[in-house]
Amino acid sequence: MTTAHATRFQLDLRHRPRRLRRSPAIRALVRETRLSPENFLYPLFIVEGEGQRREVASMPGVYQLSVDEAIVEARAAKAEGISGVLLFGLPDSKDDVGSAAFDPEAPVQSAVRALKRDVPDLLVVTDVCLCEYTSHGHCGILVDDEIENDATVEQLARAALSHAAAGADIVAPSDMMDGRIGRIREALDGGGFANTAIMSYAAKYCSAFYGPFRDAADSAPAFGDRRSHQMDPANAAEALREVTLDLDEGADIVMVKPALPYLDVIARVKEEFGVPTAAYHVSGEYAMLKAAAAKGWIDEPRAMLETLTSIRRAGADIIITYYARAAARALA
Repeated sequence: MTTAHATRFQLDLRHRPRRLRRSPAIRALVRETRLSPENFLYPLFIVEGEGQRREVASMPGVYQLSVDEAIVEARAAKAEGISGVLLFGLPDSKDDVGSAAFDPEAPVQSAVRALKRDVPDLLVVTDVCLCEYTSHGHCGILVDDEIENDATVEQLARAALSHAAAGADIVAPSDMMDGRIGRIREALDGGGFANTAIMSYAAKYCSAFYGPFRDAADSAPAFGDRRSHQMDPANAAEALREVTLDLDEGADIVMVKPALPYLDVIARVKEEFGVPTAAYHVSGEYAMLKAAAAKGWIDEPRAMLETLTSIRRAGADIIITYYARAAARALA
């Protein structure tokens, strides 16, 4: 090595990035992305009856819960620092127009009232869609086997209003019908619920990663698919247009779903709009980690936190995840 090379080598070593990786304390001190239980919303699937806690076969550790069991789960989540829950309902009776979606005695409305009574500091968010309530499993009212957008929007507004009346803090329309945010905002304001926020599933893709959820929510379509209303996975600029429309119509929070295959979309949405942004770490993403961990192929706690950190790093302020409680315990 020549003297010139040796000098240059020594100068280069003034910059040693490893200095800031030497210990857990130093790594924590300079960490760019902070993950906290306060970032999490915990999905819960509510069924009718009492004493019901049925594990979802394709989602180990996830259960269909009656209201009394949901209260137990929500209390534990709150004690672990989790901000709130996202409720999905599984009624015993379904029809072709999803009437149970706005029944004040349906599982979601009953759970909202119970949670606001028994866990008052917990944030309660409700999913607003018809797929769990229709006998055909589609997200709206069918006319000649196609979803009728405007009639569906009216049903969604009725459902959102019933959730607000039960005490929901935030309603979350997940259907992807055109114009539904504006109509729901109008219904809430007209019904005396101007302070009820809307978290819009603004960029919801037609994804292969929803399969286990449809087991959990009993919401698989009886025929066809959801490509007519959920977004094409190839499109990113379209997501920005969808977010723009929903914000213009009155959305308070926007969501990208799923999370992991669309980290670029999360980043673009956050950078473009700077509004509170949620991302849904969906059932298929959760189930893949669980399956790999069951085989001993990955370190599940590390993979869980790495995954959730990546979603946060991409720009998500809120992460909806079935790992919420496990992650909260790991971060404690």
